[in-house]
Amino acid sequence: MATGTSGNRLRRLAIPSLVVALVTGVTGVAGSASAAPAGSPGNGGSAAGYFTAGSDKKVTLTDGADRRPGGNRAATPKAAVDETGSGMYVVELVEDPLTTYTGGVSGLARTRPAAGNRLDVTSAPSQAYRRHLDTQRAAVAAAAGVKANAVYTTAFNGFSAKLTAQQVSTLRADKRVRAVTASRALGTPSAPPLPTTATAANPTPATPSGADQSAPTDLAGRPAKPGPGTGAGMVIGVLDTGIWPESASFAKKMPAPATWHGTCQTGVAFVAEHCNGKIVGARYFADTWLAGGGSVPEGELLSPRDMAGHGTHTASTAAGLPIPNVTIDGRRFGPVSGVAPDAQIAVYKVLWNGMGFDADIIAGIDAAVADGVQVLNFSIGSDLGDWEANTPIGVAFLNASLAGVFVAASAGNTGIVSGAISNAAPWVTTVGAAVTRLDEATAKLGDGTKLVGGSLDALPGGGARPLVFGEEAGSPDLGAVYCEPGSLDPDKIKGKVVACALSDMFGSAAEIKAKGGAAMMVFDPVGNYRINSIFNFPVVYLPTEKQAGTLFNYLMRHPNDATVTLRTGGDGSSVPGVPSVADFSSTGPDKVTLGVLKPDLVAPGSDIIAAVSPAGNFGRQYDAYSGTSMASPYVAGAAAILRATHPDWSPGAVASALRTTATDTVGTSSPLDQGSGFINLAGATDPGLVIEPTAADLVAFSETAVPDGKELNLPAISLREYDGTRPVTLTRTLTNVGKARETYRSSVSGLDGMKVTVTPASVTLAPGKSATVTITLGRGSAPWDRYVTGSITWRGKAHSARIPVAARPWGITPRPYGDDGEEFGRMTNGAFGSIQPGFTGPLAGRSTGYTPMQRKSYSMPAGVYGGVFDPSATGVKKVDFTVPANTAGIIVEANTDDPNTNLDLYLYKGDTLIYSSDRFWTSAEQAYKFLPEPGRYTAYVFAQFPGGPVVDFQFGHAIVGRNAKYPGATLTLPSTAQRGATHGFTLKPNKPLAEGDFWAYTEYSTNGTVVPGNLVYTQQSSWQ
Repeated sequence: MATGTSGNRLRRLAIPSLVVALVTGVTGVAGSASAAPAGSPGNGGSAAGYFTAGSDKKVTLTDGADRRPGGNRAATPKAAVDETGSGMYVVELVEDPLTTYTGGVSGLARTRPAAGNRLDVTSAPSQAYRRHLDTQRAAVAAAAGVKANAVYTTAFNGFSAKLTAQQVSTLRADKRVRAVTASRALGTPSAPPLPTTATAANPTPATPSGADQSAPTDLAGRPAKPGPGTGAGMVIGVLDTGIWPESASFAKKMPAPATWHGTCQTGVAFVAEHCNGKIVGARYFADTWLAGGGSVPEGELLSPRDMAGHGTHTASTAAGLPIPNVTIDGRRFGPVSGVAPDAQIAVYKVLWNGMGFDADIIAGIDAAVADGVQVLNFSIGSDLGDWEANTPIGVAFLNASLAGVFVAASAGNTGIVSGAISNAAPWVTTVGAAVTRLDEATAKLGDGTKLVGGSLDALPGGGARPLVFGEEAGSPDLGAVYCEPGSLDPDKIKGKVVACALSDMFGSAAEIKAKGGAAMMVFDPVGNYRINSIFNFPVVYLPTEKQAGTLFNYLMRHPNDATVTLRTGGDGSSVPGVPSVADFSSTGPDKVTLGVLKPDLVAPGSDIIAAVSPAGNFGRQYDAYSGTSMASPYVAGAAAILRATHPDWSPGAVASALRTTATDTVGTSSPLDQGSGFINLAGATDPGLVIEPTAADLVAFSETAVPDGKELNLPAISLREYDGTRPVTLTRTLTNVGKARETYRSSVSGLDGMKVTVTPASVTLAPGKSATVTITLGRGSAPWDRYVTGSITWRGKAHSARIPVAARPWGITPRPYGDDGEEFGRMTNGAFGSIQPGFTGPLAGRSTGYTPMQRKSYSMPAGVYGGVFDPSATGVKKVDFTVPANTAGIIVEANTDDPNTNLDLYLYKGDTLIYSSDRFWTSAEQAYKFLPEPGRYTAYVFAQFPGGPVVDFQFGHAIVGRNAKYPGATLTLPSTAQRGATHGFTLKPNKPLAEGDFWAYTEYSTNGTVVPGNLVYTQQSSWQ
């Protein structure tokens, strides 16, 4: 997905502190975070050790960002609104746009199309109503003394304008205005185009290199017959970075559909002939850019031409022509084809050097709907996902959907943290990414250790080769640890495999190739996502932090005699299997809106080869990108096929068909990860049943300040924070879109512990008929504050339809993210504790009393200053302990009195990382687990930055039994609870405590229902 991620090689995690704390294993609770002390000893005298200060911000690899030097840094537009409140705004007016106007203005007929019909912007009613909107808009603008920048009438009624703070206030007070919203930037990591021989000023010929030319064929080489199954007659609108029209993927003249009303907007290096029919139309939108800075960013062209590659890739993934054999840098990669190769493409360039403003994006949506697209693809999003519901872009997409336009959008590439979902509106099909190709490579180190990573390049094979660390083969000051261009000594790397920390992989590969190295191994000291690129040089990428620790510490033990054997292929251990959810794919829940389950489904999005812009991709015509940006156009192409096959289906019916027929991925069946599952286009063509919300319900949702989507007739059920003391009753309406009468019987799978009933248990439906079923979900014995997932399936003789269910009962603290995140409020101070219950009723509680934290002092030899964690490395202390059954919580801590030592703390159960506290410079770390599984646990204390040759530290741990009886304490709390209210409590020791930290467990009950409570800590000083 295209986002605005920025930054490069920061040593300590740079995402906002709130989000840092959401992720398990990201930060501890105790101890203060601080900068590394000045003047700490280490490599080259730097406090950062081997790696650049702040280097643990993830380098952006998705969306093709890694092939551009500095590509992690998206274009940074001037802020839309300044500190005085003046700047660019989007103004939405009260009256409906053309897509949703149903009448009511004297003399103006309805323009909203009837169900199954399409909006005709050329009709007399549409033209008359548009004139009315123009008049009203002009009056509103004049009353506020503003000049409209861009105007919207089709999918959105309003305008963008440069406003002062006073004008904002004036407009918000105008009853003709629905909302005034500061314009916001969205985008994709990008950079000015690389200097290549294929530039916009000298574009490649119509028959470009990189693709064998022949008549279009299917993937088996047979002539493809245009028809509904190939998307013929459909137009897919692509809101993105533009298009490279000379690509072989678009080299076909086609007549425009009769319903097409668009245009071919010419511009720099883009002429009318570029709209050849396959590219049926093209436009660009830069009004906000031009209003803010006077020009588009450096390296961009004011035209629909794509200078980055992202838009060309998404367009060809959705509807590119079949290409029998793609060649990249002289290597054949086999056939490629768009999902709907006979669909036509309408281009709406809304991103410039990777960034765009919502004001321009809305203009693109408005134009696309007016032009007559049937499907829209939106591979654009926000850093860390949506932050509010019903944004202006979301409203525009709603109106597009109500006009019959299906909208596919990328879910986001922030798999490190749950809940970072972009484009989560219930009328948008939000698509996650799946891995469908292993593309593995194996590195066997000289000590026999095998590391399975990834590669899309031809590897040297053969026997072992010398392996050298970049840091030891060049100038540290020039970035040799990252193998930065110009940093390596050719005499030290010739014929060797060079290990490099992740930065600019393309630049690093070019450096090693130019200096005579044999291959490159890339590792990320803090771990990254599993993404492969084509380097035209042997490259093996090891994405995990564990692999980085193994390789780094092997290199430290073997500075002069390290060897490695590289081979293509692996043992399948790099992923759970295929298809599996990509590790970068953003996962649910939707943190903004209750009752909406996102993502909706997953589709191929890893190592996807498709057409690109040579200007931004080393002159290549095709390249491999990964991201949910690549998955979304797959679904857009599938939707085009379904629209062509079933022209009477609404966007909601298409979405339902795609979701209810999806299949489970390998490694997870959780709808928080996979949504409904992996796309199954063949099944979606004949789904039997559809479940879709009404237009009225979607409009009502869009007009609600704090919407809850659980009552919407969606093909999923999401109960993120339901009241576990009472059952939840919902309805779903099933419609038979098959050709025969069929009886469907319901069944429930998963949802362990919950009590679920579906009434009636079976329904018999004739074609076109509907039935409403009542679904009751009770918590039963399911755990509090933990998701339980599963599904409800209706099976007939010829069809089945499955909807996913994810439910989490809110106990003592709400969370807008998944169970992998910090449980804010779970750990609290007994002197001033608090809970925020998810239920209303009487409240009682009990406690275990306090047990002391057990502490022990240790000394260990220092390891590598600023190194990478590995359990077997020097500078790591291992502490094992056993957790018995029925334990309320375990807390482990490590601290040192040396301010020049930075400790990290890792908690494992077997080979599974439970928690890590390693993201800030601090000499005190803490890890914990609430209601842990019984068994053997291991804590590792890692002196990442030792202050001397010997590291002295204290290790403490507390194991708090759920039903233990420790020295007494008095629990004081209110007698009643109110859902969502914050209630204070105290847990006071009955006798003075000894020196040190103490821990206890509290548990609550309401009307006999037990609710797990807090892990409570205290010291005697808290009561003095």
